[in-house]
Amino acid sequence: MNGYVPSNPDPDPSRTTGLTPGGSVPPGETPPGEASTGTGAGPYRPLKRGWAGGPLVAIVGLAIIVALFFLAYAIIVAM
Repeated sequence: MNGYVPSNPDPDPSRTTGLTPGGSVPPGETPPGEASTGTGAGPYRPLKRGWAGGPLVAIVGLAIIVALFFLAYAIIVAM
């Protein structure tokens, strides 16, 4: 090291490689901002069927139990 510590953190275009005189970077000097590949992790496979029967029955059953609870609570409070 030569002991030189710049006081300005911005690069000087005359001493920094890859900068044009206006301070911008020429095309092809930097990598792209995001990947150029798709987001999928393999070939597309369409879904064979919708919700399975078990989880659907469980959700509907839970909704009915909650609705009956609030109905019973409303009847008790109204008495």
